[in-house]
Amino acid sequence: MKGKMKILFVSSEVAPFAKAGELADVASSLPKMLKETGQDVRVITPQYRSTNERKYVLRDVIRLQNIPVPLGKETVPVHVKSAFLPGSKVQAYFIDYRPFFFREGLYSDLKTRREYKDNARRFILFNRAVLETLIKLQWQPDVIHCHNWQSALIPLFLKTAYRNDPFFSKTNTLLTVHHFASQGHFPFQCVEDLNIEGDFSPQIREMERENRFSFLAAGLACSDAINTVSETYAREVLGLSGLDHGLHHLLHSRKQDFSGITNGIDLTQWNPAGDPFLPLSYGPQDLDKKSELKKALSLNQGLPFNPETPLLALVSPLTDQKGLQLVCDAADALLRQDCQWVILGAGEDRYHKFFLSAKRKHKKRIGLNLKHEESLAHLVLAGSDILLMPSLEEPCGLTQMQAMRYGTIPVVRKTGGLADTVSPFNPKSGRGNGFVFQKAEARDLIASVRAAIALFQQKAVWQKIMRNAMAVDFSWESPAKKYVQLYSKCTAKKNRVKDFYGSH
Repeated sequence: MKGKMKILFVSSEVAPFAKAGELADVASSLPKMLKETGQDVRVITPQYRSTNERKYVLRDVIRLQNIPVPLGKETVPVHVKSAFLPGSKVQAYFIDYRPFFFREGLYSDLKTRREYKDNARRFILFNRAVLETLIKLQWQPDVIHCHNWQSALIPLFLKTAYRNDPFFSKTNTLLTVHHFASQGHFPFQCVEDLNIEGDFSPQIREMERENRFSFLAAGLACSDAINTVSETYAREVLGLSGLDHGLHHLLHSRKQDFSGITNGIDLTQWNPAGDPFLPLSYGPQDLDKKSELKKALSLNQGLPFNPETPLLALVSPLTDQKGLQLVCDAADALLRQDCQWVILGAGEDRYHKFFLSAKRKHKKRIGLNLKHEESLAHLVLAGSDILLMPSLEEPCGLTQMQAMRYGTIPVVRKTGGLADTVSPFNPKSGRGNGFVFQKAEARDLIASVRAAIALFQQKAVWQKIMRNAMAVDFSWESPAKKYVQLYSKCTAKKNRVKDFYGSH
């Protein structure tokens, strides 16, 4: 398809309205860039309690009130509100059903950290409500761009309940999987709430595993195209044992429709030359100003300021996937180095306990913040010298790109999007923007950090690495062009898998 396309983004979280992870940033930044390329793009997401209606000027849409949405044996009335993504002309719609979405957490109880027991019903309703909203709007997208398991039922619904609806006859679907570990597994009886007419039980049963139904598997089977968030992660998922998280057969059956596009970051939000969260601005031409930010961060964290002592940042969920066990195993050796740490993130209790204990032993060397704060994240990434990101799996990662934008140099494990965005610095050629190690072993992490600290002491060399990092184009411009090509390819397939759930 040439020219302007109608693209609907469906995401369970969109920044700044609601955010639990990097998905929210992507679902905000990419539509803005697509709009700039001339596409007719809109966004739809649930309205959560955390969404500030006044701040973002959410308005009722008269024709989108009391939309009847089937949910099992019930018909649920759903309201839809509208606003614009801040700083853009991208229209966003909000599925407002308060019994399901007006809770403290997006997917889980913030107090117990347990997923809501009715998540299957919540997101079955959300998926179905998206399609009913389009019908009420009479806006027919060329491509519905779904993200993760929370919107992966839309391709299934289009192949079943709406397969004969002429309204969607030219609508294709793209499913972007941000991490294959999260699949939306629920007790198999949840399929009763799909309210799909006709005998599709043999095909639905293909998605059953251990009497559980996978929302993600449904999307992978039914989407017209599938992609993930970096080229290397796409290859890893198809080729490395375990990274497909049990989806090997299904992914390989769709191999020809599967690709990877590395994410970008919003350069208007991550901009050292004009970041409202920072006390001063700087750029590659005045890197000495970064020392003042380091001083501000040290003061904020109660650490003694020493410009000659490298400050290491860990800005991450504290989970196994992010390589936190490697950090714990390496901590004693790293703390014997002349360095300081700032940790920002929340996660598993055992990591909370580990860092609380380390903080008690090293009060003047560790700044600890066991919850994520967006404003502090900007100061940490700008004021630190080195970022630790030793992930076991990293589909893409945005933090390493954000850090490099501020001249903070990443130490990463070579996996997924980290391999695509961080290149090892070569002192002979002067090329490279970070430090990379291969094996998921503490000694390799220690060696890479020591190498970084050694070069940190050579100011001219370190500033060369900083400028290299800051010069990389991590904008959404190139990824957006690749998505436009993927959308065109998707629509050109003439809905090749449209009859996947046809008569049998």
